[in-house]
Amino acid sequence: MRLHTHEWGTGDRVAVLMHGIMSDHRTWRRVAPVLADKGYRVVGVDLRGHGASGRGAYGAEIWAGDLVETLPGKPELAIGHSLGAMALALAVERLAPARAVYCDPAWEPAAGLAAAGALFADFKTASRAMITHFNPRWEEADVDVELATLALWDPATAHALADVYAVSRTPARPVVPSLVVRAGSSALVPPALAERLTRAGFEVRTVTTAGHTLYRDDFDGFMAALDGWV
Repeated sequence: MRLHTHEWGTGDRVAVLMHGIMSDHRTWRRVAPVLADKGYRVVGVDLRGHGASGRGAYGAEIWAGDLVETLPGKPELAIGHSLGAMALALAVERLAPARAVYCDPAWEPAAGLAAAGALFADFKTASRAMITHFNPRWEEADVDVELATLALWDPATAHALADVYAVSRTPARPVVPSLVVRAGSSALVPPALAERLTRAGFEVRTVTTAGHTLYRDDFDGFMAALDGWV
């Protein structure tokens, strides 16, 4: 499927951005302009079932295949968050970015992802008060974006997680130079997995003050964690 994309900047270098479940390209509203200011043409994608992209069957390889079908090959930089990081890891050999950044990647079924479908689907109707309660450090604009993206999101994507995480999605090794940025209290990348990834050849950095949505919880801390990679 050819996915909906949004671009920032007109630089000679290309950066591609992949969001997590329930979101779309708008989640990168603060990150993308910074990259554009650094000389990138930034391409943010809406995964299948999200934003303005089409609906259809959902699954790990399907999401990854859509990225390969849609995004420019051999970008200078690829950044994926959560589910987007999972799809990026499966597509990275075909996309062939110069560098890959995985933000609190959703790779391991041990994190409870396989059983999270119904819980995520229920969040489709979350109120502003609920979003603010769960994300007290977000700016109001991020809450606005979350409400807007939830309105367009297909909750059937959440019900696909049981099949997606029937197996581990953690890469055995980095295909390209790769950074994993984890949250300080990450359930998705606990210390044991962080150590395993380091041994496998990934660089791992932690934004100690951030939760899962690192760039919305602590934007400055997140951008500092990307030092030398962007």
